Amino acid sequence: MNNQIEKISGARIMLVEDDMNLSYVTRDNLEKHGFKVAAFEDGESALEAFHKEPFDLCILDVMLPKLDGFSLAKEIRDKNDNIPIIFLTAKSLKEDRIAGLRLGADDYMTKPFSIEELILKAEIFLRRTRAGHPALQKNIFTIGQYRFDFQELLLQYKDESSENLTQKEAELLKYFCLNLNKALKREDILNAVWGDDDYFAGRSLDVFISRLRKYLSKDKNIRIENIHSHGFRMELGE
Repeated sequence: MNNQIEKISGARIMLVEDDMNLSYVTRDNLEKHGFKVAAFEDGESALEAFHKEPFDLCILDVMLPKLDGFSLAKEIRDKNDNIPIIFLTAKSLKEDRIAGLRLGADDYMTKPFSIEELILKAEIFLRRTRAGHPALQKNIFTIGQYRFDFQELLLQYKDESSENLTQKEAELLKYFCLNLNKALKREDILNAVWGDDDYFAGRSLDVFISRLRKYLSKDKNIRIENIHSHGFRMELGE
C-alpha cells in the first residue's frame, strides 16, 4: 500500500472551491499527502489554468462564481476524456448527482465530506490512471505525418512502409500521445509504462526515448525534448 501511494505522490491536482476556509483545509491535507495542489476560487480562472498547465486530477465545487462546476467539467472533458474529476457540492439531490456523473465525473461528494475519504478517492483514481486502467480505448493516433496504431504496434510515415514497434516502445509512444505538449516527469513516465522508477527502468527509458526520436525523425515538427531535472515533453510544431 505504501509503495502504491509513493507512486502517485507529486500528482498535480486542480482544486476549485470558492469557500476559502474549506479550500485551505483541503489543499493543506492534500499537500501533506504529497500532492501538488493548485487552488482556484472561480471556474474561469481554473479553466484558463487548465489550458496552460498539465493536471492529473480535478476536484470541483459545483456552485462556483463566473463559471459553475458542471460547465467547467464539460470544458475539461472536451479537452481531456481521461482526467479524473471529483465533484464537491452542498447539493444532495439525486438529479444533481446524475447530472454530474453524466458529464463524466468519476465521483460526487456531498458537503460536509470526510477529508480522509476525499484523499483515498484521489489516490484510487490516480492509481488507476497511472496503472493504465482507465477507459483509454483510443488506439489510433495521428502524430504530424505519422499514423500510430497502438494495437498493431505499427508506426507509419505518410504512405510509406510501417515501422514495427516493440510492446514497450508502443506503450511509451502512446503515453506521449495522450500527454502531447505536456511536461512529463521521469518518474511518472516510468511508473506509467514500466510500473517502477528504479535505476534500471530509468536507463531503459533513455534508450527507448532515443529509439522513438529515430523513428519519428522524418517529421521535423515532432520533437521529444529533454527537460532538465524534470523529464521529457513530446511537442508537435507547425
